[in-house]
Amino acid sequence: MPPPPHQKPENVLKRANELIGVHQAPAALTLLHEHITSKRSRNVPIASLEPVMLLLVELAVEQKKGKLAKDALYQYKNIAQNTNVGTIELVLKKFIELAAEKVTAAQQKADEVQSSIEATTGSASVDDLEASETPESILLATVSGEQSRDRTDRAIVTPWLKFLWEAYRTVLDILRNNARLEILYQATATQAFDFCLKYTRKTEFRRLCELLRNHVQTAAKYSAQSFAINLSDPETLQRHLETRFQQLNVAVELELWQEAFRSVEDIHTLLNLSKRPAKNIMMANYYEKLTRIFLVGENYLFHAAAWSRYYNLLRQSAALVATGQSKKADNPPSSEADLQRAATFVILSALSIPVISTSRSRGAMVDFDEARKNKNSRLTHLLGMSQAPTRAGLFRDALSKSLLRRAIPQIRDLYNILEVDFHPLSICQKISPILAQIGADEEMSKYILPLQQVILTRLFQQLSQVYETVDLEFVESLAQFPEPFQVTRSTIEKFIMNGNKKGDLAIRMNHATGVLSFDADVFSSAKAAHAGSGAGSAESETGSVQRLQSTPSQIVRSQLTRLADVLYTTCRYIDPTFNEARIKARDAAFARARAGAEKEHLDVLARKEIIQKRKEKASEAQAAREKENARKKLLQEQALQQAEATRLAEEQKIREMKRMASEREQIKRKEVESMLKDMKLDDLQGEDLDNLDSNKIRMIKLQQLEREKNSIAEKLRITGKRLDHLERAFRKEEAKKLPEDYAKQRERDLAAYELVKEQTLRDAEQKHKDDLELKHRLTRLMPFYESFRSNLHERRRDEFEKRRRDAERELEKQVNARRKEYRDRKIREKREREEQERALREAEERAAREKEEEERRLEARREELARLKEEREKEREKAKEIAARQAQREEEALARRARERAAAAAPPLRREAPAEAAPSGPPRLPLAGTRPSWRDREASRNASGQGTPEPAAAAAAPPPSRAPPMERTDSAERPSGPPRLQLAGNKPSWREREAAKAAAGGASSSLPERSAPPPRVASGRGAPIERVASGRGEPKEEKETPAAEPLKPTPGKWQPRFRREGGN
Repeated sequence: MPPPPHQKPENVLKRANELIGVHQAPAALTLLHEHITSKRSRNVPIASLEPVMLLLVELAVEQKKGKLAKDALYQYKNIAQNTNVGTIELVLKKFIELAAEKVTAAQQKADEVQSSIEATTGSASVDDLEASETPESILLATVSGEQSRDRTDRAIVTPWLKFLWEAYRTVLDILRNNARLEILYQATATQAFDFCLKYTRKTEFRRLCELLRNHVQTAAKYSAQSFAINLSDPETLQRHLETRFQQLNVAVELELWQEAFRSVEDIHTLLNLSKRPAKNIMMANYYEKLTRIFLVGENYLFHAAAWSRYYNLLRQSAALVATGQSKKADNPPSSEADLQRAATFVILSALSIPVISTSRSRGAMVDFDEARKNKNSRLTHLLGMSQAPTRAGLFRDALSKSLLRRAIPQIRDLYNILEVDFHPLSICQKISPILAQIGADEEMSKYILPLQQVILTRLFQQLSQVYETVDLEFVESLAQFPEPFQVTRSTIEKFIMNGNKKGDLAIRMNHATGVLSFDADVFSSAKAAHAGSGAGSAESETGSVQRLQSTPSQIVRSQLTRLADVLYTTCRYIDPTFNEARIKARDAAFARARAGAEKEHLDVLARKEIIQKRKEKASEAQAAREKENARKKLLQEQALQQAEATRLAEEQKIREMKRMASEREQIKRKEVESMLKDMKLDDLQGEDLDNLDSNKIRMIKLQQLEREKNSIAEKLRITGKRLDHLERAFRKEEAKKLPEDYAKQRERDLAAYELVKEQTLRDAEQKHKDDLELKHRLTRLMPFYESFRSNLHERRRDEFEKRRRDAERELEKQVNARRKEYRDRKIREKREREEQERALREAEERAAREKEEEERRLEARREELARLKEEREKEREKAKEIAARQAQREEEALARRARERAAAAAPPLRREAPAEAAPSGPPRLPLAGTRPSWRDREASRNASGQGTPEPAAAAAAPPPSRAPPMERTDSAERPSGPPRLQLAGNKPSWREREAAKAAAGGASSSLPERSAPPPRVASGRGAPIERVASGRGEPKEEKETPAAEPLKPTPGKWQPRFRREGGN
């Protein structure tokens, strides 16, 4: 069946509107989809397709046909992306707007349904107003409270939410790899983020983030295509960064911390690709979100580092804005209050870094296993730091920037208590009011738990320097925190056990006596030598805790160091030469330094320049190597892809051939089985079906049909015979009972007739009585009815007359108006007709004038051409006469030279042969290079020796052997002797030219009575042969046309050759 003819978009749009008007929207949508996806629509103008696409999108949204809309949008994008990008943006925006409107309408409808349900439930009839809450209502409320709302949303809102989500995905997929649609792509991604945030769609948000990552990877992979996304473009990269920051904000709002961390990694990757630095306000948002992510992940070390980076960025922004080097809109708010808040959180987060790594918090320790090292390296790069942060490093940086002075007083006091003062018996007592104030603040209350870990660490570190053993109950009394931050004994024990397990504490616990013993072994390990060493923690080797005295293990470990210090001090005091040598060495070193400072400085600068050049060369060589490697890799990948594509194509072809063969076999087998099943040939089911073909099955079926036909015919014959006998027996028995049955039937019919007759009479009599009563009652009302009818008729007649008069007046008015309009129209038409006739006459006159002018020009042109033709004819005649005279002169010269040669070559005593005596024998053939025979030479001499006109004419005639070729005749008329051949390359001799002139009428002679040369006579072989044209260059039907009579030349006037030949 051929495909339907292609329709114009206007006709398709009109047909779709007609279908919508008769409530056939699905058919209209199908019609529009088929038109858009048709291959012929690719050549249709975009301006015609745009209304079709808008209507298709509207119908698809109305009917929730997302798949049809997606297919049509892809096709429309392929059609319009190279010519008109604006129409794609218009259609996609319309698609998103319609889907969003449907979701809003569904939400409102769900609210109305829920409010109606609640109103119906609240206004239900209650028997007892004082006891409206029955046990049944309470139980029903607990079961179907919020669930009723969920069911309503699931039934009404959720389908439209799903459709809107699919619309966002479709639009993003369509716009993903076209740079001209990039702005709409970013706007759509932002709308999708807002959708996920508004309706709390966490699963869809994860899928959206993964979709955007795949799009970026695809853009980097296919960057060589036309209009592809170029991530090297600063504007494109900036838009992607803004989208990722929006993604990060939404992930934090939805508390999807893993997606937030992945978004941070995406932002970091894009920042590394960017050639321009990001705006400070964006980086401030970046670091602020990192602080929240690290806090949720309990990574307090990098959380504090992120706060430190955030504070540094605020300080830098404040300085740039103050000096006018940057716009205020490009920088985050950096007032004094903002700086104070940031400094407070920097100190508080640094104080919250656990000194001891616990099972719940990752702490500040950088483990040396490879996985942890790689992870910390990633986090360090995300923060833009050159090395991994430490607790001590963060405090040094904070103190160097005077953050303590900016922080609030409570945080300054907390820092002094934990990091400066030494008060093991009152540390918790002093910190408790500060913890209460921190807990009152919602943002700072998150640091209570890690601060408790740090406080317990400091408590045990300071107790280990004062006591060797301490009671656990005493420690518990010291570790008192305000409610609700109180710690239990089990928490303290767990903390001690975890510190011992990690090697950060060296405490023994005796549960029988409830005593804690601090390890004082002189040979204990360096890591757990004392609790304040900070080994395995974020602190340095010396620790930040003030010590009252050294422990025995520390004394043993530092004995040699102390001995070296004492010996060095003793040498300085008892040996003056030792100091002199040191002083001389120092002075010499200073002198050498002063002497070589300039040279060393120049060497350092030269070395620095050399190093810089080497670095540049190395970077260029590395870039060249990377480029070459990338090119080789690309070529290799292309070759592999081509080989793989070829292999897959071959495999696909083989699989397709096998599949088609197997399908043919299966179809053939199924046909055979179905045919056998239809024929009910159960005896052939066990045989090999592959050996059966259609012919065999047809023969088997014919045989079976023949057998069935014979059996059916036999059965029909037997059955017919049985039925005949049975029917004959029935009729014999029935004939005996027919009179009796007729009598009974007649009696029943008579009884039924009498009964119906009586009932009909009774009903008619009763109806007659009722009608009479009704007539008597209505007779009293007739006068009133007649009077009312007459009055009504009068009123209606008066009203009718009034209306009729009004109508007549209106009719007269309309008639007059129509007459006036008709007269005006006739006058206007007459005027227009006259104008048209005048214009037509003018046009005809103008056309006639133009025609006359054209005829005059043509006549002048024809006269000019005739004159030119006549002039050319005259010139041609002159040229022909000149050529003819030249030819005549050449012929006369040739004839004269020939006669001279003939006269010179002829023997003197040779007599003239009679003209009638033709030489005997066959005619001589004029072949190329043939010299004249002695007969020819003798004839020429005789002709030249005669003085009379006849001999001259005879001499002028060609010899018999040089005559023109004879005309072809029948074999009966052909003279004997071999024919004369006309070979290629032979030119006519002077004799032949003379014979031709003689045949043309003797033009060479000036006398009119000069006779033609005698015809050539065959020597004794019959009648003379007349030489005529051979007919080889003439039409076949003109072979026997007689030669025309030659024109006789005028006496005394020379005729050109073409005129002489024209007569022939």
